[in-house]
Amino acid sequence: MVLLAAGLVIMAYGVSFSIIAGLGTSPISSLPYAVSQLTPLTVGTATIAMHCVLIALQVVLLRKEYSPFQMLQLPVALVFGTLCDLTLATIQWMTPTGYPARWVCCLIGVVLVGFGVSCEVQAALVPLAGEGFILAVCKAFSRPFPPTKIAFDCTLVALACALGFAFRGQLLGVREGTIAAALLVGLVSKQFTKRLLDPLTRERKEEKC
Repeated sequence: MVLLAAGLVIMAYGVSFSIIAGLGTSPISSLPYAVSQLTPLTVGTATIAMHCVLIALQVVLLRKEYSPFQMLQLPVALVFGTLCDLTLATIQWMTPTGYPARWVCCLIGVVLVGFGVSCEVQAALVPLAGEGFILAVCKAFSRPFPPTKIAFDCTLVALACALGFAFRGQLLGVREGTIAAALLVGLVSKQFTKRLLDPLTRERKEEKC
């Protein structure tokens, strides 16, 4: 539980750093960010709303095979969305000037999101609704996880782009930083898991023995 909580906080800070960088958010946050720019909703509230929709879609896809335990994704979504707003408020004073400074903030966001994902996965309790939805699609249609995740991320980015062009005539939250996050978050997450979290988990198991 502690590892999951830490992961949510770290991921929320990662999302916030990507927002203040202004070079585009990670794919999973692109749609909530676009919605927050077009409505009175905050990024956190829009994130909660998106997660609620994804949870509902899981129920529709899996029907009788849906495990009630997965409804724990709802309180996790509420906590994560709230943390996104809180963490953004704590670093809102940062205003990176110049392209290099923005890239520094963007890469900090990528590293934090990757580390947060590692903590969430290693906790092995309940996934965020985005991952839960991907797993539900894989189960319902017998699809492998990697290409399904790529399709899911691309869909979110495409929806964010469509909203931006439809209502503002420009991209909202989708830029080169979005591509960087799509390419690097998974790699960063694997490195943290391999070099830090796996050894820590192994040490704890040995201590218990």
